[in-house]
Amino acid sequence: MTAAPRRAPRARAALSRSSWPPRPTIRKAAGLRTMESALERSGLGPVAGVDEAGRGACAGPLTVAACVLGARAHAALADLDDSKKLTERRREGLFPAIQKLALAWSVVFIDAAEVDRIGVHVANIEGMRRAVAGLGVIPGYVLTDGFRVPGLPVPSLPVIGGDATAACIAAASVLAKVSRDRLMVQMDEEIPGYGFAVHKGYSTRAHSEAMTALGPSREHRLSYANVAAAAAGLAPPLLLSRSAGSTPGSSGHSAGSTPGVVAAGRMDCRDAGAR
Repeated sequence: MTAAPRRAPRARAALSRSSWPPRPTIRKAAGLRTMESALERSGLGPVAGVDEAGRGACAGPLTVAACVLGARAHAALADLDDSKKLTERRREGLFPAIQKLALAWSVVFIDAAEVDRIGVHVANIEGMRRAVAGLGVIPGYVLTDGFRVPGLPVPSLPVIGGDATAACIAAASVLAKVSRDRLMVQMDEEIPGYGFAVHKGYSTRAHSEAMTALGPSREHRLSYANVAAAAAGLAPPLLLSRSAGSTPGSSGHSAGSTPGVVAAGRMDCRDAGAR
C-alpha cells in the first residue's frame, strides 16, 4: 500500500502566506519620523518627501520641493511641521537648517504661463517629478503629500496630510513655502501695487481689489476664473463651493464662466491667513 503524501501543517502555510511579501512594521517613533523609520528599517531608504506651495494662489509660480532627511534625527529639526502651521519666523529658522542637515534637497518653480498651459494639477505632478529628479541622491522611496504621482523612477506612496505626518514631507513643505515667499517679496518690488509681498499672490480681498483696479499682471494665472474676470473688466466670480469638490485648479465651470477658464481662484482667503 502506498502512503498518502504528507501535507504541510495549516499553520505553516498560513504563516507563509501572511509573511510574503515582506511589509514594513510601523513602530512608535519620535515626532514625524515613524513612517520614514519603518521604510528605512525595511531597506527602502533613503526616503524622499515631496510637497508644494502656491497651488491655491492666482499669481506667481507653483513651487515644488523634494527633501531627503536620512535615517538620523536632528534636534535642530525637532519643530518640523506642516509649513502652514508654523510662523514665518519659525519657517525662516528651519529653512537653512534643513538645507544644511538634509542628505539632499531640490526646489523647482513652475511659472504662471506653464500652469495656464497644462493646468495646475498636471503642473503639480510634473513639478514633483522634476523635484525628485533634481535630488543629489537617488531615493529608495518617495512620500508625496496627498495624491499619487505617476512616472517617478522609484516606488512612492501618497500620504494624506503628509506634511503633518512625515518629517521629509514637512521639510519639503518648508523649503517650498519659504522659497516661494521670498520670490513673491522680490516680485512685489518688480511689480508693485498687488501686495505680493504681503499676500503672496493669494486671492485675498485686498489682492482682488488691486487686480480689479490694475488688471492682471504678467505673473497672474489667466486660467483662474477670478483673473480672467479681472482681465475682462468684470466683477470676480463667486467662489465655487469646496463641498462640491471644486478647488483652484479643478475643471469645474460655473454658469456664464469665461470659455477656456478651468479654475476658480480662492476668494475666501483672509488677508492675514495668506501671509
